[in-house]
Amino acid sequence: MKRQLIRAAKMNSSLGIALVLALLPATTGAVARAQRRPNILLVVADDLNTRIGPYVDASLKLHTPNLDRLAAEGVSFTRAYTQYPVCGPARASFMSGLYPETNGVTGNGFATSNHRIATPSLADHPTLAGFLREGGYYSARVSKIFHVGVPGGIERGEAGSDDPDSWDYAINIMAPETLTPGNLEKLSRGDHYGSNFSRMILPDGEELSQADVLATDQAIAILENRAGARPSGATNRTKFKEDAPFFLAVGFVRPHVPLIAPERHFAHYPEDDVDLPDVPGDDLDDVPAAARRNSNAAPRFRMDTSEQRQSIAAYYASISFMDEQLGRLLDTLERLGLRDNTIVVFMSDHGYNLGEHNVWQKTNLWEESVRVPLIISAPGMGNAGARTDAVVELLDLYPTLAEMSGLGDQAPFILQGESLVPLLEAPETDGAGRTAYTITSADGASLRTDRWRYNRWGEDAEGDNEELYDHDNDPAEHHNLARDPAYGAILDGIRTRFEQVREAARDGVLAAELSWEDGNQPEAERR
Repeated sequence: MKRQLIRAAKMNSSLGIALVLALLPATTGAVARAQRRPNILLVVADDLNTRIGPYVDASLKLHTPNLDRLAAEGVSFTRAYTQYPVCGPARASFMSGLYPETNGVTGNGFATSNHRIATPSLADHPTLAGFLREGGYYSARVSKIFHVGVPGGIERGEAGSDDPDSWDYAINIMAPETLTPGNLEKLSRGDHYGSNFSRMILPDGEELSQADVLATDQAIAILENRAGARPSGATNRTKFKEDAPFFLAVGFVRPHVPLIAPERHFAHYPEDDVDLPDVPGDDLDDVPAAARRNSNAAPRFRMDTSEQRQSIAAYYASISFMDEQLGRLLDTLERLGLRDNTIVVFMSDHGYNLGEHNVWQKTNLWEESVRVPLIISAPGMGNAGARTDAVVELLDLYPTLAEMSGLGDQAPFILQGESLVPLLEAPETDGAGRTAYTITSADGASLRTDRWRYNRWGEDAEGDNEELYDHDNDPAEHHNLARDPAYGAILDGIRTRFEQVREAARDGVLAAELSWEDGNQPEAERR
């Protein structure tokens, strides 16, 4: 039965206001209100899965000290999911607060991967950055936030699918990428360096022209600009929106291929110490053909075990290189006295398969491709270092930051996500009934609940185009239960839920307001 959904305007909760204002002095007037609002630093990594220190067992020995540090100062969302496991649609979704089927961005267009271009009827719907800008923030972008091709768009210094109206200031990064002096080793068979595996081990000290170093340099300059005081008696023009809080979005391109990092980071991950995933020999026998398209048998991969280990080690080294740049940003916030009034959000656009299921990279619907790191740290939060296992979506970021900035009552009515503020306030909340909906190419779509993952490849359920995984008993998603008659009732129930969420996403309504408890029947709708 089609649900008629009404989205109630969400007012600021006590956390959204008190959390970020607790340590600030009382002031009055319009300028003072702007000063009391928190600054926001949003850091978006590219193609990063959850193979980082805060998310893995210590035995994996990943060197991410700054992500560890940020997690100790914030709340880590252990089950956050992208809305599309490829860069363009994923970024357009969390920047618009809308599902890809609503905002119209369902492909990786070089210049069309934002909703205001893809869907003219949404031209007046502001991006997250544009909304904050309209609300009085100084909004700045450094490097890749909307889709930019990597490595090609970075080598060309392109803006990609950026939305100029979102920013008071924006800078594109031009960096050498595959043109970097040195030995670029191709580790897989494909010749497209944005989708094959290649690595370059840089001598320490020769990384200063790399994209993420340059992006961090520019971001530090912006932070110093915003923190600096006008010289006494100065009459020249200085910074724009002098008294406004800032929203600074910084895009890191690593660990997107090509995997380029200094030698000191590769040293953490000797190739011989890299373990390949334990994959049953028949792991792909019970899944639809579309789910197998990124297997190692694909023409662009065909890696032997040595090349697979080298690729994984290079991916880890690129993560550590990226982590080093994050540390420079966090150090700058501390040095400039900004940390006590700055919300820091770290996230990735989507996940990444590293040989699980004998499958590589993205566009897949398994957990490794669609699960992402998401860490939110806010001044004065009482749950620093906590983790929440509630299922959340990246499109929840828009309403979350709207609420935490004190602008929640002005947020666009059509946002499809839910504010995460209640989970920041009470991370132990189980989040029962929450789901995450993801689509991908080849007409694939997935629904993740607290216990189950359901994948469908095609418009209608046809039996042989479905996957069902029980995360209580099979967290690695090796056993497809969709064809097991013993799970017929569960399958019927989750099909119903899937159809409801997909219809809501396509109709542009708030899918999150459809609650569903794990089991074999959908729960009565929440009014």
